[in-house]
Amino acid sequence: MRSKGLVIFFRTGFFFFLTILWNFSNGQTVESDERALLNVGESEGISFSKDSLFLMNLRFRMQNRAGFNTLEGDAFEVSEYEMRVRRLRLRFDGFVGNPKLQYYIQLAFSKADLDLETSVIAQPIRDAILYYFVNENFYVGFGQSKLPGNRQRVISSGNLQFADRSTANAIFTLDRDFGIFLYKTIPMKNQSILQLKGVVSTGDGRNASAINDGLAYTGRIEFLPFGRFANNGDYTEGDLEFEPRPKLAIGITYSENQKATRTGGQLGQELFAARNMNSFIVDGVYKHLGWSVMGEYLHRNSPDPITSNEQGDVRYVLVGWGLNTQISKMLDRKNELAFRYAKVTPEESITLFQQRVDEALVGFTHYINGHRIKIQGNVGYKWLEGLAKFENTGNSWTGMFQVEFGI
Repeated sequence: MRSKGLVIFFRTGFFFFLTILWNFSNGQTVESDERALLNVGESEGISFSKDSLFLMNLRFRMQNRAGFNTLEGDAFEVSEYEMRVRRLRLRFDGFVGNPKLQYYIQLAFSKADLDLETSVIAQPIRDAILYYFVNENFYVGFGQSKLPGNRQRVISSGNLQFADRSTANAIFTLDRDFGIFLYKTIPMKNQSILQLKGVVSTGDGRNASAINDGLAYTGRIEFLPFGRFANNGDYTEGDLEFEPRPKLAIGITYSENQKATRTGGQLGQELFAARNMNSFIVDGVYKHLGWSVMGEYLHRNSPDPITSNEQGDVRYVLVGWGLNTQISKMLDRKNELAFRYAKVTPEESITLFQQRVDEALVGFTHYINGHRIKIQGNVGYKWLEGLAKFENTGNSWTGMFQVEFGI
């Protein structure tokens, strides 16, 4: 009976969709009756709406890639090829009943996005959150979403200059969590803007089960002294808008995660015992006339980072500090050249288990339709313990070609 009902449901929806397409193809508009309006726009994908009763924006994107890693720095012998769909996302957002009460849902379908590379449990839910807009400068969220951590992590993976985020982000970032989110914007004189962000969350990451009574407390302050960036450019990489006047954003984040159960707080393997940890982040981005400069400093600390079990296995909190810097130049409206240097330095307490890692990458992006449709390529070199010579053990080269396609 259930399968029969699903067939009827999808069949009805299919014919409804065909009716809308028929009306559009014959130059007719869908009148404002019991049917929803369907619009296709460049910024919001496909929109379904009915007056002020509801709005749903539907978007998708995928990242197809091919890349390689070498065994050594002085021998270009490939140790592994990477060819896969890195990300496949479906996003819904809008409101129902009241424009002040909005929702944001993002689902993932690729193996990496489902966490199946590190876990046996699929995690398709990336974001699922409700927002209530008290006014244009203050809103509250309840659900699962990204914590207001380092800038590169909050930037969508679809708006990056390189195929992946930095190694510093991979080790020290905050991630998605479930909780209560508060956002406040304070307009100031001369177009300056101050933004306050605060979250109380579980501290255990996406779709976590109840584990203990520990919570995470995250606060962030952002200052934009020269006003807003065009098209929210403080949270996209590269100056695709060719900002005619200098734009700058500076952010500071502090997060206290009590009784955390994973090596990176919201990410990583499960610890053998809960640990308290805190993170401190400073970041900024500057854009002007096609130039973009971004920098991040991340630090994580824990008073007792190492845990072990009865068999003597060790798992540890990823404590230490990381640095990520990126500079880019738009060669014209469609092509961009970018450079990244990043490094991870572990604290002395975990140097037996975690090495220092440095990386340098050069990337080129051809934008077909902004960040929505683009072709990217980057080549990089990674070295360990600060020993950059090609012949040193553990050093390696990497290369990646990626196509991003979405609406």
